[in-house]
Amino acid sequence: MSTLPRAVVDAHHHLWHLSEGHFPWLQEGYDADAFFLGDYAVLRRDFGVDDYRAAVEDLPIVATVHVEAERSRAESLAETRWLHAVHASHGFPNAVIANVEFLAPDADAQMRQHKDWPLVRGVRCKPRISRAPDHSVRGEPGTLQDERWLAGLGLLRDHDLLWDVRVPYWHLEEAAEAIARFPGLRVAVEHAGLPWDRSDAGLAIWRRGMTALAALPEVYVKLSEFGLPDAPWDAASTVRVVRETVEIFGAGRCMFASNLPVSGLRAPMAEVVRTVAEGLEALDEDARDAVWRGNAMRFYRIDPAEAIGLRGR
Repeated sequence: MSTLPRAVVDAHHHLWHLSEGHFPWLQEGYDADAFFLGDYAVLRRDFGVDDYRAAVEDLPIVATVHVEAERSRAESLAETRWLHAVHASHGFPNAVIANVEFLAPDADAQMRQHKDWPLVRGVRCKPRISRAPDHSVRGEPGTLQDERWLAGLGLLRDHDLLWDVRVPYWHLEEAAEAIARFPGLRVAVEHAGLPWDRSDAGLAIWRRGMTALAALPEVYVKLSEFGLPDAPWDAASTVRVVRETVEIFGAGRCMFASNLPVSGLRAPMAEVVRTVAEGLEALDEDARDAVWRGNAMRFYRIDPAEAIGLRGR
């Protein structure tokens, strides 16, 4: 039986109250075909503190990192303000990844405004991606080769902000090329690089991209969101992905994350944790604790005094 964690930092989750702001993907233009996990109708309601606590059940969460939830881009600063109010009332989240669109003419000013809020650690801005491995948008506006977009990415270093990058596996090498242009930029690769094609050929592309990213010392990776498009939860291939991710990056640069509530579309949190724990079972106790807790504490600069657990609040 795999060893379950004694303490966990959830390095990636979302909260939202639909009455607190505008979330276009939840409140208008519902398109299950466009969402990577298909039908997400159950997400089109509030997901607040009590919902999060219920979803993690008895998982020993000691701190969390909130990643922007695709609230209207005009309300990104309002989302950051709201999350600080949530923290003041409930003790979490303990770090915030905000949204700033790198192509915005006031991107620098937006970063300064977010940085004024003490929990903000970084930014998530998604580059434009292609629809499949055999389709290319390389060099088009908003892509990882767009010089204007890259200039926005480079601003993060000026503000000591990290970048949370979310791209599917066929863009990982391109992401590594972009990151390499900015030495010292700290980066978190979300969702283990989204290895959606678990065939040997698909994993070979994923592995090549992950290896390129791991060659950059400031790049970490989140063991999160292993759900597959158009397929049920696949524990066996997920265990393989977890093991290979740790082999590529080393246990010192891997962080567990839930991606709640989205991950619940494929598996309850107890099953996700059990599967990740199986993937980590070859590690010693210290290395496992680093993946479950310590690495995220360090990477997201979470105050240890804040890491007292959801149940203790």
